[in-house]
Amino acid sequence: MSSQLGLSQNTNQTQPFSRQDYLILWGGILFSLIFTTVIYLSGRRLESVPLLPDQGAAWYYWKLPNPTFLTHATAWGLYLAHQITIWVLLWRAKQAKIKYSDRMHWFNWAILGANAAFIVLHLIQTQIWYDGLAQDVSVFSSQGSVIVMLVWILLMENSRRGLFFGKKAPISKEIMRWAREYHGYFFAWATIYTFWFHPMVNPTGHLIGFFYMFLLLLQGSLIYTRVHINKWWTVSLEVIVAVHGTLVALVNANSLWQMFAFGFAAIFVVTQMWGLGLKTWSKIAILAGYGAAIILVFSQVGFSKIYQITWIPIIEYGAVFLLAGIIGLGLLVARQIRGRNLSTLSSPG
Repeated sequence: MSSQLGLSQNTNQTQPFSRQDYLILWGGILFSLIFTTVIYLSGRRLESVPLLPDQGAAWYYWKLPNPTFLTHATAWGLYLAHQITIWVLLWRAKQAKIKYSDRMHWFNWAILGANAAFIVLHLIQTQIWYDGLAQDVSVFSSQGSVIVMLVWILLMENSRRGLFFGKKAPISKEIMRWAREYHGYFFAWATIYTFWFHPMVNPTGHLIGFFYMFLLLLQGSLIYTRVHINKWWTVSLEVIVAVHGTLVALVNANSLWQMFAFGFAAIFVVTQMWGLGLKTWSKIAILAGYGAAIILVFSQVGFSKIYQITWIPIIEYGAVFLLAGIIGLGLLVARQIRGRNLSTLSSPG
């Protein structure tokens, strides 16, 4: 897919939105806000559902102690239906070979409608059967899928905004081309899998997370539109994860909130802001503000903890090169297999 959360190299990312662009984007954001409110209100009747005691970081709290066949079947059945539907529509969109424009195409409406329908179905499924995919898979699989998606964006955008202060990392064009070409399928999996991993319950962390998932599903619905590739909108989707992680840590009285806040903010000042076309003075002001905030916060919590802000950047930037290596290895193996097949076909006898 030419672009799902990232941007195509050959597309004008600064062209202004049309009236329809604004209506679709703000309509989708409004739907996300309204449905997040619906989850909050409907979740009140689920607060009395008996759950097992929390058993640590690897334990997902919001799952039934005694799941049944139907709780498993409805969660997985609806997830697979949602996943396959979107994958098929993405494939059909790619086959159409449409250029970016300021209007919605048939597949945009189809993906938008499918996502909206499955959002409603997930609410109904939660109200009746409660469980999501979390009953059967590790909590780290959900977190990991989103992390890989964020890392994939950094890799894919390396050719446009660079990786470190506007400088491109030495990653081959073939690897980045492949990442751009097929990222839509992975992003669709990461968002839909995470969406169905959680039941639609109303703790603050879930509400923030579902709102973020709704925005990502909206973005996936807008392929080949100018909204989809607007640099301010796409970087906003990247940055929201910092807000989500920080707020969840604060709500849970987690002392690591500064790790999320300053760790993801570091990704912004080192990489993401360099693709926004900001003036030099704006970049200097942002960097200075980031440094001042670090000094202010850690003067209160203790400078001995300042190393925490390096964890997320180290993980994400290291993962960029790891992902590039995996893709490169896959391309190498594919070439070897293709070469052997051609050799076999061309050999006599």
